[in-house]
Amino acid sequence: MSQQKIKITAPFSRETAEKLRAGDQVLISGTIIAARDAAHKRLAKALAKGEQLPVDLEQAVIYYVGPSPARPGFPVGSAGPTTSGRMDSYTPALIEHCRISGMIGKGYRSQAVADAMKKAKIPYLAATGGAGALIADSIKKYTVLAYGDLGTEAIAAMEVVDFPAIVAIDCLGNNFYETGQAPYRTIG
Repeated sequence: MSQQKIKITAPFSRETAEKLRAGDQVLISGTIIAARDAAHKRLAKALAKGEQLPVDLEQAVIYYVGPSPARPGFPVGSAGPTTSGRMDSYTPALIEHCRISGMIGKGYRSQAVADAMKKAKIPYLAATGGAGALIADSIKKYTVLAYGDLGTEAIAAMEVVDFPAIVAIDCLGNNFYETGQAPYRTIG
């Protein structure tokens, strides 16, 4: 695990994804795609019907977020991560059909998602829950791309600079939620 923050660019290149290790602290700059529960449900339905998606997600880094309304002069309000497990039933299909390059959220992922990530060699990063206002400072631009009727759950492009995250599951399947907790399980 690196103690130094690693600067990376989104979308993630194959080389970047393969170098990241569970526990690495990163600062992401570039474009990430905001999408939550309702958007994932619509995407999954479209994929199941063989329909073309309203936005090209190939190589996208998906951030599970529904930002609060923006204050005047800011692109978004608070933009903390939502619980990733709520997207788990949709995620393997997105990984396979859309060939996304990574995901950002909070919390554990199912074994099916971890297996799909390992097969596709993509990482899952965790953003700090409860730090939505701080995270919003790294978001410089917010542009709705699809499903605008969903409001804060619309699919949107977010231009970010030094967005803070930790690699929770790397492309080899190493899981920081397991390895990071292991030393504390022996206490007491």
